[in-house]
Amino acid sequence: MDPQSLVPSLSSPEVQAFAAGFPIALMHAAVTLGLLFAGVTVYALLTPWKEIALIREGNAAAAVALGGVLVGLAIPLSVSLSVSTSVRDIVIWGVATVVMQLLAFRVVDMVLTGLPQRIQDGEVPAAALLVAAKVATALILAAALTG
Repeated sequence: MDPQSLVPSLSSPEVQAFAAGFPIALMHAAVTLGLLFAGVTVYALLTPWKEIALIREGNAAAAVALGGVLVGLAIPLSVSLSVSTSVRDIVIWGVATVVMQLLAFRVVDMVLTGLPQRIQDGEVPAAALLVAAKVATALILAAALTG
């Protein structure tokens, strides 16, 4: 077998499909990452405690809790990305997803009363429970997005 036959030519359908699709994939990923960043920023502004300041002070519970927010927002956003067909679709479903997930996070925070203070006090088990609740709601929201 000729090694040259294993290398696709620049005019092959596979290379052409990649050349057409890769920039779109990058744009879709960038928009979704922007939504993730925006969601985490809004969450950080709305929470009664300041995770970044607590993390800088060495509070492991705050780091675990903020990590849970990242994962909890990324799960439904990734599903939203996978079911969307355009940037406009990604933005519409992504914003709806972030809003719904932030509301769910707020409900979880209210139901699990006392956890914010325990996280501020550095209690990692409290943060782990909060993360589990947020990831659980993220998985349910993600499943709802697939219809």
